[in-house]
Amino acid sequence: MGRLDGKVAIVTGAAQGMGAATARLFVAEGARVVLTDVLDDAGAAVAASLGDAAAYVHHDVADEDGWAAVAGTAQDTLGGLDILVNNAGVMHWAGIEELSAEKTRRLLDVNVIGALLGAKAVVPHMRSAGGGVIVNISSVDGLRGVNGLSAYTASKWAVRGLTKALAFELGPAGVRVVSVHPGGVDTTLGNPTGRTGSDLQSSYTGVPLQRIGEPDDIARVTLFAASDDAAYMTGAELAVDGGWSAGTYYPGLPGTPDALMPRG
Repeated sequence: MGRLDGKVAIVTGAAQGMGAATARLFVAEGARVVLTDVLDDAGAAVAASLGDAAAYVHHDVADEDGWAAVAGTAQDTLGGLDILVNNAGVMHWAGIEELSAEKTRRLLDVNVIGALLGAKAVVPHMRSAGGGVIVNISSVDGLRGVNGLSAYTASKWAVRGLTKALAFELGPAGVRVVSVHPGGVDTTLGNPTGRTGSDLQSSYTGVPLQRIGEPDDIARVTLFAASDDAAYMTGAELAVDGGWSAGTYYPGLPGTPDALMPRG
């Protein structure tokens, strides 16, 4: 406990899923947190459950003026700005021939421009404080390609690239920048139909750890990246995907675990 004592963090997309889990864990570890989202009722409820250590702000991450208000809330209401977690994101499934320019632009606005604007908004505060941490939530699809998710995959590779560029730009100011790459996670985004039990887990028989991730699995790694335990880490990507990005298994070859054999 206490790995973030005295720190002030912003967590976007914090009304549910990984963002809410991250905000709760950060508060449990001593931080004060500004939670942002466009889902106001849910976001305000999460913040209220965390008491005086949290504040909720309505925020579309693609809105640059909104970022100024969020950073101001962290600085003026909670007393500082040490950590930004760019967690907000959207996904859109479509083959390339069905992909609309409108939906693609919105996806890039949230997933990429939102992260860039977040960094732009917090860096002046972090520079004046002598340092800080930006954790960008990318995806396993920022480490590989996948059919049907061309725009989403492009956006998550962009977040990974942004992380590495900012690591060089901001390192001399004492600001670390790290990307976290979740695999499948049991959230509204990762499990939109709300499947449970074996029906859900059966989709992950090709993943070495044989299960979908939980929001807390990602939150704990985000905590590590944001804490002083990772003080010599920047520009790195942390895969939290049950081994999904490690490669591809070929059934029937020597060394294939029984658990990874096709089930009929």
